[in-house]
Amino acid sequence: MDINLMELSAFLNDEDKAYALVERLRWPNGPVCPREDCGSEIVYRLKVKGTKRRVLKCADCRRQFTVMVGTIFEDSHIPLSKWVAAFYMMCSSKKGISSHQIHRQLGISYKSALFMTHRIRYAMSQPPLADKLTGIVEVDETYIGGLEKGRPGRPGRGSKKMAVVALIQRGGEGRLFHVPDVSSRSLKGLIRQNVDGMAHIMTDSLQSYKGLDEEFASHGTVDHSKEYVRGIIHVNFAESFFSLLKRGILGTFHHVSAQHLPRYLDEFNFRWSNRRATDGERMVKAIKGAEGKRLVLRA
Repeated sequence: MDINLMELSAFLNDEDKAYALVERLRWPNGPVCPREDCGSEIVYRLKVKGTKRRVLKCADCRRQFTVMVGTIFEDSHIPLSKWVAAFYMMCSSKKGISSHQIHRQLGISYKSALFMTHRIRYAMSQPPLADKLTGIVEVDETYIGGLEKGRPGRPGRGSKKMAVVALIQRGGEGRLFHVPDVSSRSLKGLIRQNVDGMAHIMTDSLQSYKGLDEEFASHGTVDHSKEYVRGIIHVNFAESFFSLLKRGILGTFHHVSAQHLPRYLDEFNFRWSNRRATDGERMVKAIKGAEGKRLVLRA
């Protein structure tokens, strides 16, 4: 399913149409009770005065619910039409869009926009046991952040740089990870978890990658002090991925903490892995990923 901006405008101006859209994406064969111990398909619609929400009721467990139950939208007081708009904005912005801009353009508080964007990033995240990467897989590492500034009269306390590793399947998806360090143990452990044993690994000349040829089909290295490409041996796709990530972090978000970095990586990873899709197709896929996920704000 693909939706362009002009077609989407009809859903943004009508809350009932926004609910109908999300219902169609979540339940293509008709509404299903979201309770794990029920799952009944015998559902009917209620007319509730004083609300714009499309309320449903399960004929078996007798519980009332909406399409927002059991998703990242649950317990949100923000209109669903604004959620749909935020999904489109985040899926169509190549280098990301700030919560402050969403706050201004959608007319919601900055706190609400911040929590909304984190929920959407959670919807974009992949399941932990996703299929392993195959074929030719590029692996590269970089650092996000800078030096920690000191307070007046007090020097800085050192580096705040965070290590990020990219695994890119040529012609396929990519994966970004925040790692504590770039030691052999950390990098090889990550590669074993995410890459098939018959894959061909491409890396730079970092010593931490030494020995991968004993565990995978082959291991090609490129020494960046002398060359960047040698035939099919290069990590240019990973470098391109990092270029987008860094421009987004520096130009759009300006600063990302270690606590929230994995969520931002999920966002960039989602757009990269679906780079061949249209903006509307990416939005549809992201909304479908909202089911079965909750992110609770803690004081």
